[in-house]
Amino acid sequence: MAPNNSKDEAYLSAVIPKRISLFEQIQANQLEKLKSLPHDPIKITLPDGSVKEGKKWETTPMDIAGQISKSLANSALISAVNDELWDMSRPLESDCKLELFMFDSDKGRDTLWHSSAHVLGQALEQEYGCKLCIGPCTTRGEGFYYDAYYDDGLGLNDNHFPNIEAGAGKAVKEGQPFERIEVTKDQALEMFSENEYKVEIINSLSADNTITVYRCGPLVDLCRGPHIPNTCFVKAFKCLRASSAYWRASKDEDRKSLQRVYGISYPDQKQLKKYLQFLEEAKKYDHRLLGQKQELFFCHSLSPGSWFFLPLGTRIYNKLMGFIKEQYWKRGYTEVITPNMYNVKLWKTSGHDAKYKDHMFTFDIDEQEFGLKPMNCPGHCLMFQHRVRSYRELPIRLADFGVLHRNEDSGALSGLTRARRFQQDDAHIFCTEDQVLDEVKAVLEFIHYAYQIFGFTYELKLSTRPEKYLGDLKTWDKAENDLKVALDAFGKKWLLNEGDGAFYGPKIDITVSDAMNRKFQCATLQLDFQLPDRFKLEYSDEDEGKKEKPRPVMIHRAVLGSVERMFAILLEHYKGKWPFWLSPRQAIVCPISKKSEEYALQVKKQIHEAGYYVDADVTDRKIDKKVREAQLAQYNYILVVGEIEASAGQVSVRIRDNAAHSVKSIEDLLEEFKSKTAEYQ
Repeated sequence: MAPNNSKDEAYLSAVIPKRISLFEQIQANQLEKLKSLPHDPIKITLPDGSVKEGKKWETTPMDIAGQISKSLANSALISAVNDELWDMSRPLESDCKLELFMFDSDKGRDTLWHSSAHVLGQALEQEYGCKLCIGPCTTRGEGFYYDAYYDDGLGLNDNHFPNIEAGAGKAVKEGQPFERIEVTKDQALEMFSENEYKVEIINSLSADNTITVYRCGPLVDLCRGPHIPNTCFVKAFKCLRASSAYWRASKDEDRKSLQRVYGISYPDQKQLKKYLQFLEEAKKYDHRLLGQKQELFFCHSLSPGSWFFLPLGTRIYNKLMGFIKEQYWKRGYTEVITPNMYNVKLWKTSGHDAKYKDHMFTFDIDEQEFGLKPMNCPGHCLMFQHRVRSYRELPIRLADFGVLHRNEDSGALSGLTRARRFQQDDAHIFCTEDQVLDEVKAVLEFIHYAYQIFGFTYELKLSTRPEKYLGDLKTWDKAENDLKVALDAFGKKWLLNEGDGAFYGPKIDITVSDAMNRKFQCATLQLDFQLPDRFKLEYSDEDEGKKEKPRPVMIHRAVLGSVERMFAILLEHYKGKWPFWLSPRQAIVCPISKKSEEYALQVKKQIHEAGYYVDADVTDRKIDKKVREAQLAQYNYILVVGEIEASAGQVSVRIRDNAAHSVKSIEDLLEEFKSKTAEYQ
């Protein structure tokens, strides 16, 4: 079926020339102003300590890259000026330190993908006359997307991709430069007056926001930037999938449905080919496919986004929680249980009502509004608050596996990785300011221990104060410094992630890499000086003469994160081959014939009583068939027994994925099971 390529020509002919004209007028004025500014000499310090000479308001990072080498000038995608991301073509304004980033860095990669979203947006706008909404790189670091509204209700699908890719290819071939201007709020509103989505963004900006607009070819887009030098750096471009989306994640029925197109891009075709091959390989180990195959879990249309864990899946779920609970016992955490629903007054006190209510399930009881909890922290504040606390009690480490509900968009639901009902290994540490360093280091060590067990590598990032934040600068500066000191003391390399902290405090983001080198955000560690203040939490200290009692610092932390999400990640990480300690199918006993069935059931009973998951295949199938079926079912140990084994009180042991076998006594086998389990305790 041929795709509908109709587009609103009237819309395009009205808005494109107007935006370009306004852009060029403002750009000309700004360039003229730049020429009139004094071009005094400046010093540019590079990471190796060398210093380059330049001129204020004239020299660009691209100029410096060219001075270093031609190859660097041809490969550098973005720069950082005094740690602030900066377009390669944007003039430097004073003495500064300068870093240059290529695609092999996170900053270079994300900039290429953000710029590729503009290439995608240009193709969508030119081919279909849509109203563009937002187009970022994805939070998981796997490409980019663009949301747009189509007046004719066009539903994009795979059939539209060749047309979109052709439009993107045209933009790339033209080598369109990414040009930047700064505009006033009124200028921005005039430029995007026909697009209500952009107008809403502009109106939501505070008065002190610098509003920037970028142009590449015919596309003029509201964007913070920065971007790659020009579109020809996008050597390989591919549309991946399309879906529906909500504007700003709002479920308001008056909102029109948007279309989201996901894409991926690389600086060369070879990397794109490799990525597409990886996607095909990863499909084989999709947790939804493996979960069904291994009878672990399922979802039902009567409860979308909430998963049913079958007996075998529940075994793994409980093992994961048990692993964390055992560490809680060793590391001084106290488990608590808190309610699932609260009066909305609680969320108003915590600040979540204003910032998070669209993602909550709310309902009325006796003419009062209640909500299912999407997180545990406000409830833990009530628990700390319910009686007088002394400094001698601190730190208090409250851990809670309570069920959480978040009203995620239906289009955002993605198996176990994005669900509406889930549990977290959630904990909150209430401590004094002097205890923050030791507590943060202890949490980092906890995370390191767990991720070593799972076989993950991980990266640490310190995310600092965002544009919109609660509290005062002095408190934020102290919190950020505390985390820096703790990270340095922990001894593992970490990166600075400016402006990406939570609204209530800075955080350490932990990104894990699985066996297929995919990155996931699981663990979290966040300092919070705001909730203790909002809930007026306090404790008595040694100086009883003080008029005001000190407030505790609150540390939010999780190691697994969502248990459901970690379950999915581990299932794909292990490619369905669970390690013995986590496996829901640890052993199966396979009698060779009817004569050894009684002994097989006796062996099964012994293993079961020792505390391991064991089955017995007493069907009338031949032994080769039994063994093959057990291998496909991913049993860790396949125990074959015949009359010889029965008379000697032994089993013939086959280990999954290993053709070799050995003969063991039941006692020796159980000792081996015990040692394999002890490795993870």
